[in-house]
Amino acid sequence: MLVFPNAKINLGLQITEKRKDGFHNLVTCMYPVPLMDALEIIQAKKTVFTSSGMPIPGSEKDNLILKAYQLLKKDFNDLPPIAIHLHKAIPVGAGLGGGSANGAFALKVMNKLFDLYLEDWFLEDYAAKLGSDCSFFIENTPKIATGRGEILETIDLKLKGTWLLLINPNIHIGTKEAYARIKPKRPEVDLKAILSDRDRWKEELVNDFEASVFDKHPEIKAIKESLYDQGAYYAAMSGSGSTVFGLFDKEPDVEVGTTGYFAFKGEIPE
Repeated sequence: MLVFPNAKINLGLQITEKRKDGFHNLVTCMYPVPLMDALEIIQAKKTVFTSSGMPIPGSEKDNLILKAYQLLKKDFNDLPPIAIHLHKAIPVGAGLGGGSANGAFALKVMNKLFDLYLEDWFLEDYAAKLGSDCSFFIENTPKIATGRGEILETIDLKLKGTWLLLINPNIHIGTKEAYARIKPKRPEVDLKAILSDRDRWKEELVNDFEASVFDKHPEIKAIKESLYDQGAYYAAMSGSGSTVFGLFDKEPDVEVGTTGYFAFKGEIPE
């Protein structure tokens, strides 16, 4: 079975408090976007993982697709071995949720492939065990995320017809680095209220990671400023970075692949 796990962007990201378990509570809006990997899973004689496209750092034991298989195998002992091939097109460690999407889509594929008949809420519970934002990719629709990112609320937000420009400057921002200089605070304005009025986005729809990341990596801040110069109605860093995205009412006059950075341009579907 072949599927195409997609990336996401964060529209606002507020870090509200540090939890006793060491994680942080946050509030953000996650929105699916049409930059995709390709994932194929088939039944096999033994479980194997292969990949192509962008290199995937780390060991196989940390791969969320294989972790998803092991999670299901614990509860479904007769789950047969699988052969997995992932073609990687979403940059790794870039704030776009590519790895999380791979793990969540793997759960959905195996649910169908092996007739497990698990409803979405059940798959979301499995996905939450893989990572904080994995659950989002089960329904894969715009959501307000709270808690560690696993508590999801549907939001009526549509960017259909908006043009998206993603730029990743090939700078890896580790999670530990991203959180090290964050000072959690209760937001003064409700995120949903800001999202309801696009005129407020540029000034009020803030990613709390930007201040510390931009201070250490001013070239990332420069990318955001350049997107506004090119006519974006909103631009921000996604997640903990380092990818920056711009949203445009019409196709931006930019040729991707000419800056030396990874870039993607596409129209957001419904």
